Amino acid sequence: MATRVNVHRAKTDFSRLVSRAIAGERIIIAKAGRPIAELTWLDEKRKRRVPGPDQGLVLIGPDFDDPLPEFEEYI
Repeated sequence: MATRVNVHRAKTDFSRLVSRAIAGERIIIAKAGRPIAELTWLDEKRKRRVPGPDQGLVLIGPDFDDPLPEFEEYI
């Protein structure tokens, strides 16, 4: 079962709540009695980013860094 706390208590006791989440407890944060967020232990390993999967799909012209032309007002 999850523990429900209001936003004020979550701000006040954040470090303690994080410690409880690390221990495996599920913390529900509520505002005006309505659940809005959940604090849980993240037990997943993030995948390493592989650079370059879209290589060749985006082309950047050699004039990319050049200053923009002066604004001309058209009437």
